[in-house]
Amino acid sequence: MSRTANAPRTAAARGVAFSSSPVLDVKLPTWRSRFILFLLFAAFIALIAKALYLQGFTNDFLKQQGANRYARTLELPATRGKITDRNGQVLASSVPVKAIWAIPDDVLEAPKEKIQQLAQLLDMTEAELRKKLDSDRQFVYLKRQVETAVSDKVLALAIPGIETRKEYKRFYPEGEVMAHVVGFTNVEDIGQEGIELASEKNLAGKTGSRRVIKDRLGHIVEDIQAVREPHDGKDLTLSIDSKIQYIAFTHLKEAVEKHKAKAGGAVVLDVKTGEVLALVNLPTYNPNDRSVLTGAQLRNRVMTDTFEPGSTMKPITVALALETGRVTPDTLIQTAPGVMAIGPALIHDAHKQGVLSVAQVIQKSSNIGTAKMALQMPPQEMWEMFTTVGFGQQPKFGFPGAVAGRLRNFKSWRPIEQATMSYGHGISVSLIQMARSYMIFARDGDMIPLTFQKSTETPTGSRVISEKTARQLRAMMESVTEPGGTATQARIAGYRVAGKTGTAHKLEGGRYVNKYIGDFIGFAPVSNPRVIVAVMIDEPSVGGYYGGTVAAPVFAAITANILRSMNIPPDSSVVNIIPDNSVQESM
Repeated sequence: MSRTANAPRTAAARGVAFSSSPVLDVKLPTWRSRFILFLLFAAFIALIAKALYLQGFTNDFLKQQGANRYARTLELPATRGKITDRNGQVLASSVPVKAIWAIPDDVLEAPKEKIQQLAQLLDMTEAELRKKLDSDRQFVYLKRQVETAVSDKVLALAIPGIETRKEYKRFYPEGEVMAHVVGFTNVEDIGQEGIELASEKNLAGKTGSRRVIKDRLGHIVEDIQAVREPHDGKDLTLSIDSKIQYIAFTHLKEAVEKHKAKAGGAVVLDVKTGEVLALVNLPTYNPNDRSVLTGAQLRNRVMTDTFEPGSTMKPITVALALETGRVTPDTLIQTAPGVMAIGPALIHDAHKQGVLSVAQVIQKSSNIGTAKMALQMPPQEMWEMFTTVGFGQQPKFGFPGAVAGRLRNFKSWRPIEQATMSYGHGISVSLIQMARSYMIFARDGDMIPLTFQKSTETPTGSRVISEKTARQLRAMMESVTEPGGTATQARIAGYRVAGKTGTAHKLEGGRYVNKYIGDFIGFAPVSNPRVIVAVMIDEPSVGGYYGGTVAAPVFAAITANILRSMNIPPDSSVVNIIPDNSVQESM
């Protein structure tokens, strides 16, 4: 062996360190390795601290997060109460349906052909369906209120992430005939109009809930507990009589079509109980199909629309004049020459009548005669009379949208305004307010509250005028329907009827325009009044516009059928109604 090869071994044998070798010489500073070792140690300490924090201090939070991934609280819907008429006929009921909902991420993984089938079953395009599914939410409704047969077909597709939820859909058997009374609910089964809205709290009930465990596909694998039991809504029995409602609807519709009117309304009240037996508006809508619904169809005109009542206000003014002793039914009033000046303003009668008794002022509907009586009274007395019968007051029968109308305070009345208000101009009311005011004539001087719920108790009335005054007005208003009156077309064979016509210009933009509202309010039978019927025809364009021409015949047709349906015995020997020879009322 050579001397050179033995050199390293010799060095090792002599105790020479390897680190002294130039090859193994480390040039990095020693503090760096120590720093790295410190960082590793700190990381382990941090992990230990985090583990202690998670397991010792946030245990409840972690449990909750875990539960959120498998536990669900399901809503248990309550069945909405039924609405029936006074005879038990169903007007609104809840039909079980399903809501189709999805977990978007799971559904999008389904085969394309199944997505297409799902879209077809839900009556939408594939693009519309994918747009709904293109959501970052974990839950999305695909379609609400789906028929059970359709929802079963949807579930049969077995698409991951598609589930159904039980809910209810409202069904209205009477359709457009009862629309403005019953109203409707939205997709959440919450009342939006009519009785559905007015009695929402009682009808809706209270939903319940229960806790369940679901697997990753959304299937229930365990029922944990019932958190809250559902409480179904209460059934509601209305005062409305479906037969009377249909009678009113049919005849009002015929009149609106005959006169090519813009709209119409009718209301029927029970004189004895204050129950609303019928309430009809045209145009109307079908609450079962609201895909095309306009504001004109939705408006409950009997409640929400105000108008100048015209001559239907005259009996209220005359009743006050009689009650205060300023006139008697036989008091004579000069109405010639058919024009009366009050300051710079003029009041007109439709016909020159000359001297009329107070009773004839009502029969002939004289503006001048009524104004002369009104100007004998302090404005405060008239204002108090009007407010007592409900004008300018918010109705208190709990129906949504009912308006107060407009009646200015007496302190601001000028003589011309007092005069015109006495015959229904310069004051605005709703049709149901006018109908209720006639209670004082049909009920011998007292008034009772109105109700839309079936009444089982006899209401207590508040006296407004004396029984004597009420009977005097009743006789005067009966003469309105007799030969020489303004509403001979309101007569009914076999029954005595009483009422008053009204015709008024419409106001648009604060000015009177060449458009009219014709109305008639009356009651029957006069010997023992049972029903009050009020009819309003808005903007008739064919066949006249006076209340005695367009509204009185509707009153007669409705009232005749009602009296017979209620088996009310005739109180008149008149069998054949004479041809119309009524006079026109003043406006």
